[in-house]
Amino acid sequence: MPDAEPSRPRLRADARRSIDTLLTAAAEVFAESGVDAPVRQITARAGVGAGTLYRHFPQRSDLIAAVFRHEVDACADTAPALAADHAPVEALRLWLLRFTHFIATKRGLSAALHSGDPAYDSLPSYFQLRLVPALSGLLAAAAKSGEIRTDTDPNDLLRAVANLTLPAQDDDGHTGRMVGLMLDGLRYGGAIRR
Repeated sequence: MPDAEPSRPRLRADARRSIDTLLTAAAEVFAESGVDAPVRQITARAGVGAGTLYRHFPQRSDLIAAVFRHEVDACADTAPALAADHAPVEALRLWLLRFTHFIATKRGLSAALHSGDPAYDSLPSYFQLRLVPALSGLLAAAAKSGEIRTDTDPNDLLRAVANLTLPAQDDDGHTGRMVGLMLDGLRYGGAIRR
């Protein structure tokens, strides 16, 4: 069975910060302008030169894949903090809302990620490797508390919640209401051990 968290290459702290800054800037620019935004827009926001970007990400597909992984990691890494700071069902609710934000902001990457470029081949398994364990832990804690049903498949829930974000604009709170409705469904029979 693979490790729950893939290992990252060892980098100096300043190099890691530089890459993280580039990935954050690229994610913001991609969300605003799409994945075809000019490199200078990304480097200007990150405060680095084009050489720094190309040294770490020689192809645009390398950058897009790295942004996706970075965002998956950020989403997965919120689960333990939420579990430590909130009651189990509240932690689950907050993480599901965080996940909907992740999905909604990645819509612009969809065309690139489904382009057939081999740079993206490992991304679906990376998504599963990082997000399924994060959600599984939250589900297990909420089920153990007796507040939700015990037979929830994390893959089914990830897919269902991702589908809630289809209306890209959440002006009227649609996604939050749908997450609440879904949690009510998980609570149905929560005390019943199956």
